[in-house]
Amino acid sequence: MPNRLKEIFEDEGLKEKIRKRLPYLFQLAELESSRAGITGMEVGSVRERIIVALLIYKFGEENVETEIPITEPEVDAKLFGEPVSVKTITGKSLGGVKLIWTVDAQKAQEFRESYYPHCHILLVQINWNETGGFYYIPLTVQQRIFAKIGRENYIKLPKPGTNPRGVEITKEALMSLVEDKESKSIMINWYKTKIEFNSYKRWVDLWRED
Repeated sequence: MPNRLKEIFEDEGLKEKIRKRLPYLFQLAELESSRAGITGMEVGSVRERIIVALLIYKFGEENVETEIPITEPEVDAKLFGEPVSVKTITGKSLGGVKLIWTVDAQKAQEFRESYYPHCHILLVQINWNETGGFYYIPLTVQQRIFAKIGRENYIKLPKPGTNPRGVEITKEALMSLVEDKESKSIMINWYKTKIEFNSYKRWVDLWRED
């Protein structure tokens, strides 16, 4: 069965909705994950849920599996049975995309030695007040580029003696992935809107219910 993710990037109405709604939804995610103006690590999980909700909206709840075992750390959902990984990065440059989160140097080394691309990637580049993108990188593209450049050039290990948070795709590999003719993209203007947000209101309203 051909992968269906590219349908998102061929649906003009949905593309326009993504351009308009995604910055607003991700801004909400930041507000929900902030304390005293500092965005917490949990924002990543909220962003993932927003993208998985997009899959449900487009393809229907019955076709999107969200209860993924913890033994599949890279997989965030399955669409028609095919594993999908949602990744988000913030900034002007495409870099710093994590394959796994670990601070253990040996685990990182073992991961690089055993890694092989096994799921489609939906990547969101958030670039507030400027242009970023929403990218679909098919599994076949990842496997082809991985084979072409080799694991040493594809995977970036954390520097010894530092306290990084994971193993990354190298910047060079990522550029090759998003620029491949089989990959798809939607360019997005990341503007912020004025939102009156109260993180406690929903919970207070639930307390008020009989």
